[in-house]
Amino acid sequence: MKSLVLYMIGFAAVAMTSASYDSISNPYSLGDQVDDFKLQNVDQEWIQLSEYKGEMGVIIIFTCNTCPYAQLYEDRIIDLHNTYKEKGFPVLAINPNDPIQKSGDSFEKMKIRSEEKAFTFPYVFDADQEIYPRFGATNTPQVFLLDDELQLRYTGAIDDNPQNPQAVNINYVENAIEAIVADEDPNPAKTKAIGCGIKAKKAG
Repeated sequence: MKSLVLYMIGFAAVAMTSASYDSISNPYSLGDQVDDFKLQNVDQEWIQLSEYKGEMGVIIIFTCNTCPYAQLYEDRIIDLHNTYKEKGFPVLAINPNDPIQKSGDSFEKMKIRSEEKAFTFPYVFDADQEIYPRFGATNTPQVFLLDDELQLRYTGAIDDNPQNPQAVNINYVENAIEAIVADEDPNPAKTKAIGCGIKAKKAG
């Protein structure tokens, strides 16, 4: 009986490990429908993806307080939201970083940053780090553009020039949105996200 109990405990542990591994090794691909989720905003309210998305979709951006690249893009993210919210594509910003690894990315510091920059969009915290692995997010900032059915249509960078917004040649997200509005597939549908690596919780 004791050996059976130990076997069941071991099996459960393997199953949990496998489930966790699968969520990281098999993230969403282009065309996949994203699962609904709910995360806490800096105003203490909870944002549910299915209720928050616009009539045409939603611009999910994994970002944070501390990454220099994320900071370079903050004003552009505000502009994206202000421009495309009325067109049915609001921005939902998600901080995926572990604050133990980066104390400047704590929930309290998120509140401060949101006020300092006067964010016009929700800035939510992936506190348990359960959401970003589903998307396969690796960097901050990194965009995942969903349509009205929560299908992933574009992923990658916001544009082609992190350092200088005045020197941008290609606005990847804007072009992808315009393609979706025109009932076309974004081209490119995937670009390389440039930024800092996401700070994952240390095992154990």
